[in-house]
Amino acid sequence: MNENQPLRVTLEELTKDEKPVAVTSASLHSAAATPGTTVYGNINAEPDAPALAEQKASILLQAWFYLGAAGLVGALLGWGIAEPAFVDGPGHRWGNAVMVPLMVAMMCVGFAVVESIVERSARKALIRAGLALPLGIVLGFVFSGLANIFYSIGLAFCRGAGVQSYHNPAVWIARGIAWMVLGAAGGVVYGIIGQSMKKTGYGALGGVIGAAVGGTIFDPISFVTHGGATSRAIGFGLLGIVTGVAIGLVESALKDRWLYVTSGPLAGKQFILYKPQTVVGSSQNCDIYLFKDPDILPQHAVLELKGSKLHLTAHGSVYVAGQPVRGMRVLDSGNIVQLGRYGFRYQERNR
Repeated sequence: MNENQPLRVTLEELTKDEKPVAVTSASLHSAAATPGTTVYGNINAEPDAPALAEQKASILLQAWFYLGAAGLVGALLGWGIAEPAFVDGPGHRWGNAVMVPLMVAMMCVGFAVVESIVERSARKALIRAGLALPLGIVLGFVFSGLANIFYSIGLAFCRGAGVQSYHNPAVWIARGIAWMVLGAAGGVVYGIIGQSMKKTGYGALGGVIGAAVGGTIFDPISFVTHGGATSRAIGFGLLGIVTGVAIGLVESALKDRWLYVTSGPLAGKQFILYKPQTVVGSSQNCDIYLFKDPDILPQHAVLELKGSKLHLTAHGSVYVAGQPVRGMRVLDSGNIVQLGRYGFRYQERNR
């Protein structure tokens, strides 16, 4: 055809009756698959998931770090309250009787509230402190008494073996074994406040390991610092740090399934899924509290363990692997879950 020739339309072509062609999502998909065809979208299509870049993890959000810091603060707080009334050598005041139980109690409170502080939930931290303080005081005195019994037995074995000096490592080990009981108290309260028997077990195991190390180095520290208040402060402080770090490391090593925060204000933190049902939302009553995001509902999503599978039920906008979730979806290990500006990677331990 000559490009310069004018286009002519006949009357027959204008009046020709043709049925309109319905445009469906299938036809749009087919057209998109046809080379040379331009498709401008479908108003009924779901929007793509918002792009969330994985952010660098902060050490402040690592459990071993913030639990170690909580143990240090708690131990020093207990020591600081009792030290003014502590008597070295002959004599006895109330500080001598309450220093170790009070130190244990303050460590228990620290372990119980620090996770809520990290999550910026002041309300939850206050509630947990109110529960942990009386529980920690009771367990502090009970476990301190048990530790003294174990230490007395250990010293008796040392004397029976001919050990005559506190500079002998056998005595250090005896104290370390006895103080394992003190660490267990902190781990037990940590798990009880977390409302999980498994968390209680992990906490107790970590506390036992950490306190064994801290108790073993307590006497050598006192020899270097020549005893007195300084040695107690350093020794108890190290006990608190090591106990907290050990709880965090044991808990992380033995976890079964968890959410690792890849983006958002809590990037780098992991939420270990202990409970059969975990609620996620902007309410501080939620198990996972997501703050500073107006797109997050008070109860935005629920994670429920059914058998060996984790089911996610969405009440708000949730994307899994870039696809919107309507109703319920089973999560697979490695799935990326997005809620507002928060990104999570769901992980399961290889069995």
